[in-house]
Amino acid sequence: MSKKKLDITPLPNQKQQYVKVTGDCTTILCKKITDQLPAWRERVARLLKEHGSFKVCDVTIDQVYGGIRGVQIQVSDISYVDPLEGIRIRGYTIPELLKVLPRSEGSEFPLAGGLYYMLMANQLPTPAEAWLIEAEWQCRRMMPEEVYDVIRAMPADTHPMTLFSMGILALQGESNFAREYATGIHKLDYWETYLEDSLNLTAKLPSLAAFIYNLKYRKDDQIEPHPDLDWSANFAHMIGKGEDREYQDLCRLFFLLHSDHEGGNVSAHAAHLVGSALSDVYLACSAGMNGLAGPLHGLANQECIRWLLDVRAQFDQFPTRQQIRDFAVQTLKNGKVIPGYGHAVLRITDPRFTAQLEFAKKYMPDDELFRLVNLVYEVVPDVLKESGKVKNPWPNVDAINGTLQYHYGVREFDFYTVLFGVSRILGLTAHVVWSRVLGKPIERPKSLTTRMLEDMVYGAKEQDGQPGL
Repeated sequence: MSKKKLDITPLPNQKQQYVKVTGDCTTILCKKITDQLPAWRERVARLLKEHGSFKVCDVTIDQVYGGIRGVQIQVSDISYVDPLEGIRIRGYTIPELLKVLPRSEGSEFPLAGGLYYMLMANQLPTPAEAWLIEAEWQCRRMMPEEVYDVIRAMPADTHPMTLFSMGILALQGESNFAREYATGIHKLDYWETYLEDSLNLTAKLPSLAAFIYNLKYRKDDQIEPHPDLDWSANFAHMIGKGEDREYQDLCRLFFLLHSDHEGGNVSAHAAHLVGSALSDVYLACSAGMNGLAGPLHGLANQECIRWLLDVRAQFDQFPTRQQIRDFAVQTLKNGKVIPGYGHAVLRITDPRFTAQLEFAKKYMPDDELFRLVNLVYEVVPDVLKESGKVKNPWPNVDAINGTLQYHYGVREFDFYTVLFGVSRILGLTAHVVWSRVLGKPIERPKSLTTRMLEDMVYGAKEQDGQPGL
């Protein structure tokens, strides 16, 4: 494993709150995890030994055919979506995280480095520990030129998510795990090389995403990372918004809010599934991004901003409350959905929506599109309740994501999911590392045929006129 000794000094604009740390980031994180290993492994082993046959849930035919929705098939100690509180990351709600995580001087929102420390180490970081990750990312952020060559070789109309996934795959040759596995590393040590790969990959994400944005939308006007900026703010800097402190803060907020969402959503599950085969971090995260790129997952934020713009275009002037109500009712009567409303688990307004709503109220209260978001929020839940067909009439995070990006000039809708991906890989890598910490096996559920299900329901008898296997 690579061991880089760090003697971290304050970034120029962080002198007042920064605490000097001397040491190796990987070693420090490894120690934090290693200290917890005996208790975690004993805890899991005891559950399996003493209660391995305990039935967690029943599975219905509806669930088997319905995408195994709601079936409890994974353990996710890093985050959990509480129906009445929203996402909890390492036990903290979104409002709590925004209060307790360390932040950059002059910023209202936490450093991604502190969030990542907590995701990996399972402990709330000190400011010094948050900056330890930020400094480590600075050391590891250099991108091999061949990665850019791979992206530039693609057709100009290639979707940015395709380029993002390809860029991650192009980095796979740097995998410490793949190299050490080939030489015979002990299975109990897999997780350390996964951690090393995770730090390397996450360090490069802002540069990779900014390169794609600049290539597609800024005539390939590339900007080098700034050594005095944190991970989130550096992305803003690299897409030409280095002087916009508000957008830097929006990036800090956005990357925190989207970092994890337990283990059952498509991107998290895909990364876990691929990683369970001992595919390395790069392969697993690329798989997760391919899932995130689907219209039913990460592309939902695009649909929401398009819908809002379509709504605004229906009216000569800013719509009234009644006009929005009539439009929403007609939308439902036409068999369409209102994007950004409803959630598979939540039964409240998504706290991630609320956090961005409060940001917008403070920094962009007169923005017309935001005013429309607010008006829709006031009207649509009651319309959905009256329809009687919606379990959760409240907005999710997608209902406002694009509006904030649009306000600050990032108006290329097909790039929004890349921003989502930059954030989500923070959580994916933490899940993959901890899966190796706990030695989770390859995932291999059992499939059934339709005839088997029919036999279970009707009894093992001939189903006349029905196709069978």
